[in-house]
Amino acid sequence: MKNKTVTQGTDRRNFIGAIATSAAAMGIGSLVTPFAAAASPTHNEMIGEADEWFSKLKGKHKIVFDVPAPHEIFPFAWPRVFLLTNQATGTPEKENNVVVILRHSGIPYAFEDRIWEQYKFGEMFKVDDPKTKAPAVRNPFWKPQPGDYKVPGIGSVDIGIDQLQESGVMFGVCDMAMTVYSSAMAQGVGKDPAEIKKDWMSGLLPGIQPMPSGVWAVGRAQEHGCAYCFVG
Repeated sequence: MKNKTVTQGTDRRNFIGAIATSAAAMGIGSLVTPFAAAASPTHNEMIGEADEWFSKLKGKHKIVFDVPAPHEIFPFAWPRVFLLTNQATGTPEKENNVVVILRHSGIPYAFEDRIWEQYKFGEMFKVDDPKTKAPAVRNPFWKPQPGDYKVPGIGSVDIGIDQLQESGVMFGVCDMAMTVYSSAMAQGVGKDPAEIKKDWMSGLLPGIQPMPSGVWAVGRAQEHGCAYCFVG
């Protein structure tokens, strides 16, 4: 009789390996379907919603943080630093605008815990849980507990996505990346890409705005007066 733990570990590695192999095999060809979908009514509706979303940017100081990859705490620490230091230099939090665009392999932070656990996002996107030090099976920046994140010399900091949203920070996520990664996963496990994508979309966190693409969103943010900051 096989050891259950060993079997589960092997299954997990096979699962992630299949996704990685599929993603590599897809290459540039994986962009054909997303670009073909760009003319669909659903995609056009997304553009309209995203353009309306950017119309909210009317603050005195505006910045967009470009997040193409998980990068420790920085996608969430830097928006808080921007707000705190502007407040310290005379501009109240509500008079600033912060936009965070999650794109490429930075997209997992846009999803709820269920998606992280079911699709093994921690392993797929190389994100470790700061508490367990193992591949995350939850979104570590969604509703963190008090004291979860501390900065030397500063102490506990409120850098959860929900906490930043309460401070007015706006989060967008790249639909192109969601399409490509969900398609790669579907091919790796022999499932329908449309069903995987649909399930992912059902697991987006509240207040996360899908964007036609991350680079589109970064460009729109700058057109609306946001300074640019790369997080990667």
